[in-house]
Amino acid sequence: MRAGVHTGEIERRDGGYLGGLSVHIAARVAALAGPGEVIVSRTVADLLGSGEHELHDHGEHELKGVPGRWQLFTIGA
Repeated sequence: MRAGVHTGEIERRDGGYLGGLSVHIAARVAALAGPGEVIVSRTVADLLGSGEHELHDHGEHELKGVPGRWQLFTIGA
């Protein structure tokens, strides 16, 4: 399993499809995840706060088609 997680506003498109910048960011984050890895954006990390999830710095990344550099984190147990 591999996963990438981001949160933000989405657009509902014809046929029930979802789109928008947040969907694009989530797809780019997911593409960076390796086997057994869950990567989250800074936005998700901030929402998780200091709960039970251990976050590890995954560095800053340029995400194709997305402005700026994005701080990402992997989630540990």
